[in-house]
Amino acid sequence: MLAHVIYLLSMTILALSVPHPTVSAVSGTLITVGLIGAWRYAWAGINLARAAYFLNFAYPRRRRQAAEAYTARGLKDHAYFLVTTYKIAPEISTRVYRSIFEAAFRATGGATIVASIVDEADARLIRRVMASVALHHPGREATVGLKIDKIEGTGKRDALATSLRSIARLNPGRNDIVIFVDGDSCVPHDVVDRSIPFFTDPSIGAVTTDELSDTQGGRLFRDWFDLRFSQRHVMMSSMSLGGRVLTLTGRMSIFRASLATDPGFVDLVRNDFIDHWRLGRVHFLTGDDKSTWFWLLQRGYKMLYLPDLCTLSIETQPKDGFLESATTLMTRWFGNMLRTNARALALPASRIGYFTWWSILDQALSIWTTLAGPASILLAAFFVSPWILPIYLAWVMFTRYLFCTVIMSFRGESFPITYPFLLYFSQVGGAIVKSFILFRLDRQRWTRQSGSGPNRTIPLGQRWRALSSTYMHCLALGWLILGVAYVGNII
Repeated sequence: MLAHVIYLLSMTILALSVPHPTVSAVSGTLITVGLIGAWRYAWAGINLARAAYFLNFAYPRRRRQAAEAYTARGLKDHAYFLVTTYKIAPEISTRVYRSIFEAAFRATGGATIVASIVDEADARLIRRVMASVALHHPGREATVGLKIDKIEGTGKRDALATSLRSIARLNPGRNDIVIFVDGDSCVPHDVVDRSIPFFTDPSIGAVTTDELSDTQGGRLFRDWFDLRFSQRHVMMSSMSLGGRVLTLTGRMSIFRASLATDPGFVDLVRNDFIDHWRLGRVHFLTGDDKSTWFWLLQRGYKMLYLPDLCTLSIETQPKDGFLESATTLMTRWFGNMLRTNARALALPASRIGYFTWWSILDQALSIWTTLAGPASILLAAFFVSPWILPIYLAWVMFTRYLFCTVIMSFRGESFPITYPFLLYFSQVGGAIVKSFILFRLDRQRWTRQSGSGPNRTIPLGQRWRALSSTYMHCLALGWLILGVAYVGNII
């Protein structure tokens, strides 16, 4: 509480310390920043209102209708867990597979676990965990099957495609489900029986769930992940109101089995790519969750969010420092998003939903609207008056504190004083990373991927593409700076 009081007092002192004539001198910049802010805040307000309606009214009605339809069918559908494990610590794998087998043994219609592994030691661990969990579910042994796919360490996409083909050979029913689980994510024990009723609606292609983190790392890294998942909860709720979320989270999402085993679906997971006018053909290394999402979106299927089911993600800080770790992760996440957004925007809005289409467009526009504010302030501080900096800082502190209060109200929790600073970092730092990646869509790297060595020779064509990417990026930033300077009458 003391930290919050100090924060609010500091914000007030900053706002009151600015001489009145300074406000008039920088009025053009303040109006520019205010207009951009009004747009962003209005968009945030729309999503907050939609999320509140979804959680309190729309979702309870959908769950009730789905349960009634499933009960009326009188059939119990089967679940397939597709789990990918690669370079995961044994203690984490034990937790993950224990949660999966608990969920499998509790599934009324039975379940089959298909584990994709590289190391034989993982196979032994999985069998030990299965035997241990089975002891607590006597009489249910026949309802749970296990298949282990041992593959070469050629990447997650190969692993998913191989195991999806294995599931296809098991001839799943139309309303059976496939649960994609990363090797560092624990699933809810009731995930099968609480998710499978939604698939009685033939328009539903997949669902994803709420997510919390068990983060191993520094305090800032843990707070950053917790805040991100709280923001995710709000945005997923808003998007699900329209029937289509913006991603099917790779940590844990649930698909209709007949769609997940479709040869076209499997092929896109295995070999997705885009043809870029400057970078040529860009094959996707990461972002399998965006490939699965796009395949369903392209065919008009609905994708829902289930806020009353929660996956636990075991996060490990990839680098020693917070900034390094956050940048590494954002580079991967936003690269996946940007490589898919342009082709998603090319789909008819009438097919994917007008709100969904606009939300995808907003993801691209928000890069530049987010950067425009700080750019305007820095220009005004240099050319007009540095007193604009405390005005802006006080405004940032006030708005981010307010947003954190509203966001965390959806969780019914208080928040540490680091949240407003981390929110601003995620917005501006994220926009910087997005602007960098937007012109370098060919750069991809898994967090646990091994390096290629410091002495590797870079081909001439790759060096030329890197130079052209730098030129295009600088050109875009230059136009942004000129634009905000002109609109704000700064220079």
